[in-house]
Amino acid sequence: MAKKPPQELTLAAGNGLVDRRSFLGRAGGVASALGLATLGMSSAQAEQLKVQDWTKTPGLGFTPYGQPSKYENGVARGPIIEPNAMYKTGPGSIRSPLQFLEGMITPNGLHFERSHNGIPDINPDEHRLLIHGLVKRPQVFTLEALSRYPMTSRISFVECAGNSGALYAKTAAEGTAQTLHGLLSCAEWTGVSLALILDEAGIHPKAKWLLAEGADPASMSRSVPLAKALDDVMIALYQNGERIRPSNGYPMRLLVPGFQGNMNVKWLHRIKLTEGPTMTRDETSRYSLLLKDGKVAQFKFPLDAKSVITRPSPGLTMKAPGLYEISGLAWSGNGTITRVDVSADGGKTFAPAALSGPVLPKAVTRFRIPWKWDGGPAMLQARAVDDTGYVQPTRDALVAERGLNPAYHNNAITNWSIAADGVIKHAYA
Repeated sequence: MAKKPPQELTLAAGNGLVDRRSFLGRAGGVASALGLATLGMSSAQAEQLKVQDWTKTPGLGFTPYGQPSKYENGVARGPIIEPNAMYKTGPGSIRSPLQFLEGMITPNGLHFERSHNGIPDINPDEHRLLIHGLVKRPQVFTLEALSRYPMTSRISFVECAGNSGALYAKTAAEGTAQTLHGLLSCAEWTGVSLALILDEAGIHPKAKWLLAEGADPASMSRSVPLAKALDDVMIALYQNGERIRPSNGYPMRLLVPGFQGNMNVKWLHRIKLTEGPTMTRDETSRYSLLLKDGKVAQFKFPLDAKSVITRPSPGLTMKAPGLYEISGLAWSGNGTITRVDVSADGGKTFAPAALSGPVLPKAVTRFRIPWKWDGGPAMLQARAVDDTGYVQPTRDALVAERGLNPAYHNNAITNWSIAADGVIKHAYA
């Protein structure tokens, strides 16, 4: 019987974006679509496959805590943004390798870190959480006491407000998805509802805000609207099923879903209910949004809809023309991602990507779309839309509104330029 000829791929937009349904439903199979038919072999050849050494001897034994394969040692956080050379510790950060990860969950050891004066070594048995201020019954909790309360879990992203700040620069930035956008991670967090704890303390009618303070040497603190605290804020004790790592707030941290990263106060040891914002150093000298007219949007807390293509992306050079999957992450601090549009021609045409479930509010969403690269120049973009109707803006639109002075809340569309030799760089459209 003659073989059925492969169906033609249906293009969904310019420069090779492929309709996903036509790709998955084609008669020729995925291997032929990807140009992998040369990997086929006869049964005689298959029998001659080398028997590898690791199949001949017993493997390694068990270890108390599992580690990645040695062949994956390049999948690591970085770069380390060091504090001032005059000091041993101080403000610094290290970023998640977004381009090497899959799915929506960031492993604990690869979650980005941001600290203001190093990571404190906290004895959990001696740590205390104080609830005071405009409450009827001030409370002091040990970790053991807090752990007796009903637990709740949610998947939520945490993103530093300074993430992607390099895209405000006048010229395109050198860097990868990790160095430009890696102050973003997503995890399953488990802990105690803050509303439950505050209800036990008894909220005074005048209370409209709270101050959350960490036990780190910088006493990093932020004001949080009480309405948000009573909505979906959690005192998180676990991250992806295990106790939170020291670099992410051990033994407890605040989780403020959808709000800028450093409001998710790590090493939490004090919550004070107040009538108004406390105007701490960390919400006046930084983390505010400087606008074009010189005014400051000081309490711009939610992080607007945003997306980034993680593969292909800088550092992952294209090997040869053919069919690829464009994949990336989208998220919104205002709700749920409803659509991600992808362009391969610098925004001239777009096609909708498939969203990988589960699609959750205030969590990252993985998107995917097939792309047939013809070996010529291309410009990849992703544009996120959330359930409020908000559409991720172009860089030109964002700069027209804010100018080039801000350092925070950059959620502009990112452009990856692909040259004919397969090298990928950040570019402005």
